[in-house]
Amino acid sequence: MKRLLAFYQTDQRIFRGINRHYHNRLLNVFFRSVTHMGGARFTISAILMIISLSESELRQTAVASAAALAISHLPVHLIKKWYPRKRPYISLEDAFFPANPLEDHSFPSGHTTAIFSLVMPFMLFMPALTVVLLPLAASVAISRVYLGLHYPTDIFVGFLLGSAAGMISYSFLV
Repeated sequence: MKRLLAFYQTDQRIFRGINRHYHNRLLNVFFRSVTHMGGARFTISAILMIISLSESELRQTAVASAAALAISHLPVHLIKKWYPRKRPYISLEDAFFPANPLEDHSFPSGHTTAIFSLVMPFMLFMPALTVVLLPLAASVAISRVYLGLHYPTDIFVGFLLGSAAGMISYSFLV
């Protein structure tokens, strides 16, 4: 029990370390913009556009990415039901968050899962893209903590789920 409490306190400390910068104007503009790249509207639109505009191996990779996005949604949905963790802005008094925040459960981060499931097949297909795609996906993940919507462990599990879905779909479809 002591270890679990220490783990939770570390999670909160990391959360506060990131979320405390919430009032920085430049960071606000950046994180409030980039966070949407992990949302359903962006991820689905982007992958459908790539599928429709690409050919051969790139199209196969985009299909693998779309499959990963679809596959990764189920475990996120189930885990949120099985482990109804409250969002940090609800649990922590001193958390900063935007107006009209999300009200569903925090664990795991769906945005983080989505962006990593989307980019992983492309990073496997063209490793040179990792220089751009990995920082982009990491920025989406960090934005979720910065905006007070997720704990670091939420985004870590989202990273694991999304990456695993991306690797599995890539290995089967490409």
